[in-house]
Amino acid sequence: MKILMTILGVALFSFSSIAQNNVDPADADATKMEVLEISCGQCNYGMKDAKGCDLAVKIDGKSYWVDGKTIQDLGDPHAVGGLCTTTRKAEVVGAINDGRFKASYMKLLPEEKAKTGHEGHNHN
Repeated sequence: MKILMTILGVALFSFSSIAQNNVDPADADATKMEVLEISCGQCNYGMKDAKGCDLAVKIDGKSYWVDGKTIQDLGDPHAVGGLCTTTRKAEVVGAINDGRFKASYMKLLPEEKAKTGHEGHNHN
């Protein structure tokens, strides 16, 4: 009985490792959650090749237009804290394809409070 269980365990382990090797690396990258800076490409990233306010992400210092999500999907872009008035961090799932960022998921993170340099000490 122990031999049968051992053989079954080895067979299941071998099958699972074979299945993992068949994953396309491009598909794996597209499902990875990242925290990226996002904003309006025209208002904050100086991208001039489109008219109006459009969503963009910044990756390694380079800006990319976003497909799959719009700037309005993430709130009023011209409101205080909106993406035309500031840059924000967001949880993002997607990949760069043909020079554009194809997004399947985006969620704005809470705004970071500006540091004044006076945190952590007392003036008394």
